[in-house]
Amino acid sequence: MLAVSTAPDLECLLDLVRGRPVVVLAGAGCSTESGIPDYRGPDARPRAPVQFQDFMRTEAARVRYWARSAAGWARFSSARPNDAHRALARLEAGGAVRGIITQNVDGLHGAAGSRNVVELHGSLSAVRCMGCGAVGPRDDFQRRLLAANREWAGEMAVRAESGEVRSAPDGDADLPAALLEAFRVPACERCGGVIKPDVVFFGENVPADRVEQAWNLFGEGEVLLVAGSSLTVYSGRRFIYRAQQDGVPIAIVNIGPTRADEVAAAKVEGRLGDVLPRLADAVLGRQE
Repeated sequence: MLAVSTAPDLECLLDLVRGRPVVVLAGAGCSTESGIPDYRGPDARPRAPVQFQDFMRTEAARVRYWARSAAGWARFSSARPNDAHRALARLEAGGAVRGIITQNVDGLHGAAGSRNVVELHGSLSAVRCMGCGAVGPRDDFQRRLLAANREWAGEMAVRAESGEVRSAPDGDADLPAALLEAFRVPACERCGGVIKPDVVFFGENVPADRVEQAWNLFGEGEVLLVAGSSLTVYSGRRFIYRAQQDGVPIAIVNIGPTRADEVAAAKVEGRLGDVLPRLADAVLGRQE
């Protein structure tokens, strides 16, 4: 991991955000320091995320997703906010940040104390039936998954101890092929429909009302601060395009390049857990 790049970069960021309402666009880099891997960071392994159409069309895709999710859920659900999450919550409480548009599905911004959060891609804490629309806690569905696959759960625990099960992004886990065989996925108890995590998969549209919430929040800021996102996915990058269109300056804190580097008014290359607490101390200290 990199430390804060240079003092001038941080000073440029401070000059940009100080005294102006900021809206944050947060990505996976906010959560890597909580032990949740990301898709595109410097340490990420190449992998193909599940596609919405595949998940809905084939039982094999659903088995693959839910077996891997069942293996990864315990570690994912035990993750806790880190210094970056807490710094953003402090900035909001101090009036410097109006809110957070997050691409993450882990709920850690809310757990850290941030109040005005738009979870653009939903939350893994819930599951939804694609037939009747019933929504329930992911923890309850985890119990159903394990109850339906008792032998699998025992074998998975053994293989996890030997290092054959590795954490992956968004509560997923890399499993040996043998652990995908004979895995059973429970159906909706109400209608027998397909159960899906209440998040936006690749190839699936963000719900229109959530997009509207995000745009309303975007409109409250005079600076857009990108925190821990490479901006590869359009659902986040659209806010960069609007900021350019509206003349809203863009600030970035990230490790590695992003798709907005060339248009950013300020960029700090570094760990969010280092940079954001320093930013909060400086901005809130000047306000007091």
